[in-house]
Order: sequence, then structure tokens, then C-alpha cells
Amino acid sequence: MTTQNISKIIEEASSVIGKTWPLYAFVTSNPLSGYEKLHFTKAVNNAENLVGGNLYPDVATLESAWQTGQINHEVLKTTLTENQVQYDPSECLEILKTDERQNDKVYNKDLDRIFVKWLMAFLDEGLAEWQMPAKEKGFFKAWQIVAKYDKEIDKNILLTVPNHSIDAINWVLNDFPENEHQDIIKHHIAALPGWAGYVKYRLDEKSQWQEKFNLTLVDYLAVRLSIAKCIGFKIFKEDNTNQVKTEINNLKYFWLKAWEESFQNRFSSQLKVNTKSSDKPQTKPEAQLVFCIDTRSELIRRNVESKGNYETFGYAGFFGIAMDYENLNTGQNLKSCPPILDSAYKAREINKSDKKQKLNEYLLKQEKKQFRDYFLKRIKNMLPSAFGFVEGSGVFYGFLMLARTLFPERLYNPKKKESQSYESICDPNLGQINSTDTQLSIKEKTSIVKSAFSLLGWTTFADIIVFAGHGSHSKNNPFASSLDCGACAASPGRHNARMLAKLANEKDVRQQLKHEGIDIPEETIFIGAEHNTTTDEIVLFDSHVPESHAKKLKKLKTDLKSAQTTATKERLSVQQNSIMTARQKTNDWSETRPEWGLAKNKAFVIGSRELTKNFNLNGDSFLHSYEWQLDSNGSALEGIMQGPMVVTQWINNHYYFSSVDNENYGGGSKIFHNITGKFGVVMGNGSDLKIGLPLQSVKETDDKLYHQPLRLSVYIHAPKNRIENILSKNENLKQLLDNEWIYLLCIDPYEENTIYRYKKSLDWETASTKKL
Repeated sequence: MTTQNISKIIEEASSVIGKTWPLYAFVTSNPLSGYEKLHFTKAVNNAENLVGGNLYPDVATLESAWQTGQINHEVLKTTLTENQVQYDPSECLEILKTDERQNDKVYNKDLDRIFVKWLMAFLDEGLAEWQMPAKEKGFFKAWQIVAKYDKEIDKNILLTVPNHSIDAINWVLNDFPENEHQDIIKHHIAALPGWAGYVKYRLDEKSQWQEKFNLTLVDYLAVRLSIAKCIGFKIFKEDNTNQVKTEINNLKYFWLKAWEESFQNRFSSQLKVNTKSSDKPQTKPEAQLVFCIDTRSELIRRNVESKGNYETFGYAGFFGIAMDYENLNTGQNLKSCPPILDSAYKAREINKSDKKQKLNEYLLKQEKKQFRDYFLKRIKNMLPSAFGFVEGSGVFYGFLMLARTLFPERLYNPKKKESQSYESICDPNLGQINSTDTQLSIKEKTSIVKSAFSLLGWTTFADIIVFAGHGSHSKNNPFASSLDCGACAASPGRHNARMLAKLANEKDVRQQLKHEGIDIPEETIFIGAEHNTTTDEIVLFDSHVPESHAKKLKKLKTDLKSAQTTATKERLSVQQNSIMTARQKTNDWSETRPEWGLAKNKAFVIGSRELTKNFNLNGDSFLHSYEWQLDSNGSALEGIMQGPMVVTQWINNHYYFSSVDNENYGGGSKIFHNITGKFGVVMGNGSDLKIGLPLQSVKETDDKLYHQPLRLSVYIHAPKNRIENILSKNENLKQLLDNEWIYLLCIDPYEENTIYRYKKSLDWETASTKKL
């Protein structure tokens, strides 16, 4: 087989494998993203046949939803009848209970164990004290050099392995008929989707580690097949498709559809009530706060609104700035915008005009801290000093462990943490990502700020406007970044919030905005902030706020503190010391669930806050502000559908698959997690790299789900023909809907806010026609 043919087959085989993001930037993405061109049902069947697992809710989950009324009985009967199912619900459940498939994959045990050992050695990003030799030569070459020391590999066969990866692949494939070559390649690429997905991540994102130590999917396959031949492993695997499995899956799919429609009917009836009384208040707000569209924002928004004349908005947490961010402490560059966007800008910290000396002192402290951490690590790891260090420091570490275990909330000091940060002495500075020019033009800055106001439908300006990104704080949590902002590629949103606030405060930008029809009053001041989703504290980065706003700022801080109290009481179901309870969860190193993250997400509302303001959404919904009257050409809505809607679909699918099959498509139980290479988690010897969320993030117990595995229902308050025009121009969006990866419902203001459900090929039905 030619090099071109092998590369093409590998590319096709890997296209169905989603990216595995590293722990330090764990983006919640659709693990079946490569199948999105297929209908959801076909994608599930193909993935189960190729990779393994069960990708529909199990029968116990479906039965519980039916018995508790989450699945409406009439909707279920109608769905079964429409799909020509001859059984009633009780008979369906009995049939589903006969499904004896196991969730575990059929692992290629010995091959996987040996291959994963070499992957862990090569891909290590600083966890191992001793690095694999010859890594700079690439994976295949490095393996060839070192493999002779592996006692499990036949040395005589190893000597016959060709010196180039493509030749090595052909060397193995030549033992099989040519018509089987493609199936063999697909099987071995998909055998460890977590590891293959991480290789894809390194290649696509051009990570610093990939630039230094190259690993391609061709090398990946060459090493795997060569090991298989050297240990005498059976390389070819027959297809395991069976008709019984397809019938079971069809039944589960119909139940899932009925569950989703039952939810839509209930949710639609609530929205219909609110559309009848959606007049905005006419008085000028005391302050306006812009939060991320994240489902966790609804709770704090509702509590902030209850504390005074405050207006809140929802906006994707990267605040419209497609940027990378350079961390001042580590020098590391991390993406801080949606993974589907290419970063156009790079933000880095510069000292405020009068804070140069403070910044130098801060950097000196960081340098000393880094040296101290390095020194302690060396002492712990070096053979001559390790035992003596443990003996000498054991008492100190013992008391520290005791305090962290018994009094974690008392060791958590958010004020001290923020006082030691650099936000008070630095401002973020935005420049082109691949340019030496560190300053943007006024036109570019104005465009960024203007797009934010256009998307939000801004009409009035309060004296204080807060852009609140969000981040999550937790201890001893490998998946901590998955709780940060998804729109910022699993980074905290504080950097983007501060950046937008700085741009909006610039006089030249305001002057240009005035010329373009957006007149910001002189007394309006913009402030960046961070919403800590674990404690519901909102930290304002307000060192630039003038004395004239001091009184209003003090009242805002008081009300935000009060909102934190009521929000934590509601979220944690604790009436006394709710903030301390939240801090305990944040700082407790034994806490498996510091917060629920985006669990239970199932709806995305694009429209005015008045649509959802009058009821508690219980953390179910993403909320993006949008005023259809101010978007006559639909450009703002198109931007929301192309960006935030796709990102929320990724998040929703990630939670869905982590819930229905946590062993194969989630992260498994945290109890058994082993961190490898600083970038991923494995469970046991020869394990695949975990690609999804831990069991504790989606389940209350080992058997009871907390997250309801429903596909996302997107509600848009806009004319139906406007949405149709956008779908006609964007085939990728239409494809997601036609293939049922998400649902779309339109609240049409031109037809008395009638709610229409998208069916297929730009065809709609009235959502209210189905019995509630």
C-alpha cells in the first residue's frame, strides 16, 4: 500500500475519533464529533460497533424517568405509535431488560498494556523524573532505539522492523489480504480512542510539546502494529454487529425522544407564560452585570437581581475576544476562546503606569516561589535525600495534612488569594497573535467592544457595568479545568472580562463608538470580575474605579455578598453558614464533588432576560441575551448560532455520553484515577486515556444519575424566517439539526410568540400541538 493510501485511510479512521484535551485545558467536547455528519442513531451504532460501549440511557434510568413523570405517558405512547412499535411501555421495558450487553470494551489486553506503556513514556510532560531517551527523534524512531530493552518484545522479530513508520505499517499489513487493510487500520486507531484523541489534540493545536517531541498518527499506528507483530498478537478483528443490538437501540432511542419532547413541552409552557408579560423596567439600573451563558450563571443572576435594581445579561464567557492568554506566573500560553475559533489575538499582562516597582517585587516573589517548589521536588525525588527529607519533615506535613482534612474551610482565604494576585498592579494588553506589534488599532478595539453591545442588544448604560467571567476553585481535582469556562477553552474567564472592560474604558474607543451610534455616558465605568462558581463569590477587579463611584461600588459589593449568601443557601440546601460550607467543598482535598458543574444542562435560551426571569431554571439552561428587534439583518443571531450554540452542543453531548457510558466515554470513578504525564488520567495498567467527566460529576451514586442525559433544546426568540435564512447559509448548523444532535425551537414574535419545533430540511411543527 502506498504512503498516500495509508495516510488517507489513517485520516479517515481518525476522523471519527474526537480530541482528548489535556487536564490543564479539559474542554468538554463531543466525543463523537467525527460522526456529526451522520444521524445521531447511525453515529451511535457505528461508534458502538467500532469502539464499544452502550450510548443510550440504560433501562433503569428510562424506567425511573417514566415512573416519576419526566417522560410523559401520553407523549411516550404517541412516539411509540408513530414509529410503529407494537409494544406498550411496560412491554418495552421488559424487552429492554433482556439486553445483556456489558459497558466494558473488549480490550486487547496485552497489546494495549505494552503500547500504553510506551505512549506514557514518550508523551510525559514533566511528571516522570527520568525522560524517555531519543524523544526528539519522534515516537517511532525513539521506540525503535529503546524497544530492545523491553523483555516482552521478541528481539528477533524486532530486528526485522523497517526503519520508517510507513514501511513498518506495510510490513505488518502484507500478511493480510488488501481488502482487509482498511478495517485493520480503523480498528487499531479506534482501539484506544483516548490516546489517539490526545495525539489528534497535539497535532491540531500544535502544542509546545508536539513541536518539541513529534508524534503523528502514522507513527502511532506503526508502533502499535509493530508491537502486535512482535508479541504474536492477533491483529485482525471481525465485525461484531448484531441485529438484536440494533432493535434494542431503536427502542431506547424512541424512549429518549419521548423524554426530550416531554421536557420541551414543560419548558415551552413556562416560556409561553413569560412572553405575555415581558416589558422591561424603564428606570436606569443601579448597575448592569454581564455573566457567561453558563448554566451556573442563572442562579447567581437571579439572586443578584433580587437584591436591587440590577440588570443582568448573558454573553459567551470569552466576551467576543478570540485570544490566547500568557500567564504571568508560568509564562504558559493557553487558549482563552472557544476551541472552534482560531485565536486572532494574544493577551499578556503589563504593569499599570504607577505600579512598575510593585510588579518587579511580585515577579521576584514568584521567582523565589518557583525555586522553592523546584528545590522541594528535587529533594523529594533524589535518591540520596528522599528518605532523610521524609523523616525530617514528616511531623510538619502530618500537622498540615490534619488541618487540611479537618478544617479545610478555615484554610481557604479568598481575600488573601486575591490580594496576592497581579490584577491590581497589571492591566491586560492585547496584540495580534503572530505579530511583534503589541498594540491594536482603535478600529480593531472598537470592533471588539461594539460586537459585544450589538449581540446583547444594549440600549441604556448604568454608571457601573460589570463583565463577570467565571472560574472554579477546587483542591486535589485533576479535572478542575473542566469546571472553568467552556467558551474560554477550559480556562477562567476573568482574563477576557478584564480585557473587554479595559477596552470599553478607553476614551478613544468610546469616541469612535459614539461616531458609530453607541453613545456611552462619561460617568459609566466598566469593571472586570470573576464569578467563582464553587462559592458563588464575585470578585471585582476595581483598582481603576474613581472616587466618584466609591459609594455605588460599596453598595454593589454589599449586595453581591448578600447574593452569594442566598445563592449558596439555595444551591447547597443549607440554611446556616452556607458560604463556609461552600468554602469547605472548595478547599477539601477529599471532596469528590466540589460542585456539579454543568450537570443537568438541557436547554439554551437565546433571547431577552424577560423570557426566563420569573422562574427558577434549576441550573438546566444556558442563557444568551438577544434582542431580535435590534438585529434586523440577523447578523448578531447568526454569530450566536455559529459560536455559542455549537459550543453548548459540545458541552451537552459531552455530559450526555459521560452519563450514559461513564466507563468508556466518561472519566470513571475518581477513586481509581492515576494521573499520567501531567496531561491525562488512566485507570490501571494498560488503560485508555480517559476522555470524559468523572462518575462523580454526573452521578449521585454509582447507580443513580444526577445529570439527565437529554440532547440540548435550543430556544430562539426571533422571527422564524430569520432563523431559516441563517440555516440556509450555514450547512453545518442545518446538519446538526437534521441529524438530531440538538433540537431547535423558535419563539416567533410575528406570530404571537407561538413556539415552533424544527423537524428537518427547514420544516417546522407547532410545539404546542403535542399533549402537555
